[in-house]
Parts: sequence; C-alpha cells; structure tokens
Amino acid sequence: MPQIALIQKSFPESQAGSCSELITQAKKQGADLVILPELHDHPYFCQKQNPENFKLAETIPGPSSELYSKLASELNILIVISIFELDSNTGAYYNTALIIERDGSIAGKYRKTHIPQDPGFEEKYYFRQGQNALKPIQTSIGKIGLLICWDQWFPEAARSMALAGADFLVYPTAIGWVPHDSETDRELYRQAWLTVHRAHSITNCIPVLATNRVGREGESQYWGSSCAYGPFGGELAIMNDLEGIALVTLDLSENKRYQHEWPFRRDLRPDLYSLGL
Repeated sequence: MPQIALIQKSFPESQAGSCSELITQAKKQGADLVILPELHDHPYFCQKQNPENFKLAETIPGPSSELYSKLASELNILIVISIFELDSNTGAYYNTALIIERDGSIAGKYRKTHIPQDPGFEEKYYFRQGQNALKPIQTSIGKIGLLICWDQWFPEAARSMALAGADFLVYPTAIGWVPHDSETDRELYRQAWLTVHRAHSITNCIPVLATNRVGREGESQYWGSSCAYGPFGGELAIMNDLEGIALVTLDLSENKRYQHEWPFRRDLRPDLYSLGL
C-alpha cells in the first residue's frame, strides 16, 4: 500500500529546491510519493499581470525538473512537481505538473486544462490551455490521474481520469482568499473546496489528494487545508493553515470493492448527457 506525503508550504520568495528538506523528511517518514503545491518554489506570481514574470518560465528538461529528478533518484522516491513551462518547440507557456519516478526519470507530464481568470488569479495572461488527453500516468505505485488546481471544480475532468483507469487523483493547488471575500464567504469557499474533492472520491470510488500553499502573499491569503480522501469519501487527512507534512496510506485494493458496491460506472448514460454547449 503506497504511502503518500502531502507537502503544505508557503513560498514568500523564489528559491530553487525550496521543498527539498520537506521531501527528505517525508522519505524518512516512509513516503513513496510526495506531492508539492502548484507553482512551488516561487510566490504565486499570477496575482497580477506583469510581463517580467515570464522570466520565471523554464523548459523541460530544465532547472526544476533536473533538480527534483536528482533528488528523487537519491531518495528513491516519486515526486509530483509543478512548474511554469516554456515549450521550447512552440514558444507557448503552460502551467505544468510532472511526475518524477524513483530513478529520476519523468513518468509523465500534464498541462493544466482549465485556466482561471479572476482577481488574484490572472492565469489566462500567463498560460495557454493544455490540450493533453485526460488520461492517467503509469507509475511504479499505480496509475495517477494528475490534474491542477482549477481543474478541481470540474467533475468532467475527474470522471474522465477515473474512466481512463486512474487509481487515484492528485491536485497540486494554489488557492486562497482575496481581499473582497467576506468572512462568511471565506469559510464557505474553503468548505466547498474540501467538499468537491470528497465528492470526486465518492462518485468515482477512488482516492483524491490535494496539496495547497499556505500563508499570505501580497493581497492573498492561501488557506492550506491540504486534504486526502479514500475511495468513498473517507477522510484520510485535512491539514490546518501551517506548513508541514501529512502522510496517508492508500489501500488501492479497496477501489474495486466500492466500485462494485456502488456501480456508478455501470449505470452511466453518456448517450443522454449533453453539456448544452
């Protein structure tokens, strides 16, 4: 049964390899896989539109992928990293996550499909929509359905990954409150974020794990609350608003049991569904 470490951290300044110490700690605790937050190693630069921020983009392979690949190989651990990618072939920019295998090789990558554009989340200025198929990445511990942040709110993405054979879903995330959010809405939004992950785990009968950054950056406050749910919504971990590690064990053999007892996939009617678009 794989042990998964959720890394929750603040990123007040740009620092290459800023998660290395926490990854090493997670390995000592028995982790097989470590999941880092979205766009880690830099402050969340998408709060504002600034052309200078394009200097943070890097290619694959590049500094971040090489640094964390070396660490994965040294520690014999899988790592999910997140970078601002510059496609060297097309010159396009993407919000990209990579799964690095135990030997340091790249098992696969995913480019964020759904790109938000809201105050404090000016991502359409920086990123092109990913055109990758919504299919899981095969790793040494199973098939991982890798998605990113805003993708969390779209059940179609979670369902597509599940139907394509994902053993569990992973969401690197950078989400929090902006100044105009009222106190009432702040807790409502955080609870909705937790609920939507739990719902994905229930309706697809697979575990769901999400990591988030934490702390204040500029005008935004990232709420932490990194979480993990089992294959039918059982709570495995919900972190607070502090930096740290949450280690959870996934019993992937339970997936099939819940899928058989709750045969949502059998009873799907895609012939009748229409998005009305």
